Amino acid sequence: MSYSIFCVGHPLIDMQVRQAEDLITKYNLKANDAILADVERESIYEELIRERQVFYVAGGAAQNTARGAAYILPPNSVVFSGCVGDDELAEQLRVANKREGVLDVYQVKKGQKTGACAVLISKGHHRSLVTTLRAAKNLDEEHLWSPTVAPFMTSARVVYIEGFMLTHRPEISIQLGRKVSEAGKIFVLNLAAPYIPRLYNTQIQEIMPYCDIIISNEAEAEAWAASNDHTEPTNISSVAKAIALLPKANVASPRIVIVTHGAHSTTVISAENPDAPKIYPVQPLKEEEIVDTNAAGDAFAGGFLGAYVLEKSIDVCIETGHRLAAMCVGQEGPQYKWPKVNIL
Repeated sequence: MSYSIFCVGHPLIDMQVRQAEDLITKYNLKANDAILADVERESIYEELIRERQVFYVAGGAAQNTARGAAYILPPNSVVFSGCVGDDELAEQLRVANKREGVLDVYQVKKGQKTGACAVLISKGHHRSLVTTLRAAKNLDEEHLWSPTVAPFMTSARVVYIEGFMLTHRPEISIQLGRKVSEAGKIFVLNLAAPYIPRLYNTQIQEIMPYCDIIISNEAEAEAWAASNDHTEPTNISSVAKAIALLPKANVASPRIVIVTHGAHSTTVISAENPDAPKIYPVQPLKEEEIVDTNAAGDAFAGGFLGAYVLEKSIDVCIETGHRLAAMCVGQEGPQYKWPKVNIL
């Protein structure tokens, strides 16, 4: 099989609305944040359907990244797995994946609903994400190692998971990381949101020994630093170095830590040379070129991984991530230009 990247995460349908300042206030949200819906906020999805013009697009962090990697890779390169319901929303996700070259091997839970994410866009291109996981949180470990799915896992060179997977049944992700590490493959974890290292730091500590590449943004890195009593929580290079030097099961592959900082720069540190951080500037976009910042980080990860499995240098991988993120920011929702544009 030619599939080189296997992604695992929560498949979601994004329900995106603009000029959402009133909803952010009503539901006590932050303008640039990501949370799981609690009882207080569960009604937001019906309100969007009932009262707003909703733009529906395939979402979910790792699924966005899978579609990004597929954008720059040859056909039959990327597989995504997660859990969905037996409903129309799951069909919308399948159509999007097929169109964009991702093979999905979903586990389907009969009688359950596919997960959704309310994406509230406010002034300054901020986005507040409110997720209801529904079926997404019910992925079974048996599915990943079933006869139909396991061959894709074992043939992949890189296995990528989103940090959100640590919020429910984290033992599945930790066991996955261990198996991937023991097989000598590259295991990549994206911290995904600041609340992950804040609330699930124990789970991150358990999975970290198996991680070859860690991707986060500056807010997630600072949250990790605060949760681990790091002495310089706002010094990105210092935090990245601390993560890079954490104990690692497969010492043959020095850990790489990548911390993005929006339109400013990206910091990369390797455990092989931890005192030599590399800072990559980001080519800023003009204000009129920015449509939607939702999933820019996922697009960066997809561009990086696509170039990585093509065995490009880290410099090229980071630049490819920047280019794909910039393309995503110029689209409505987590999408890319069609027909395809060569960014490698």
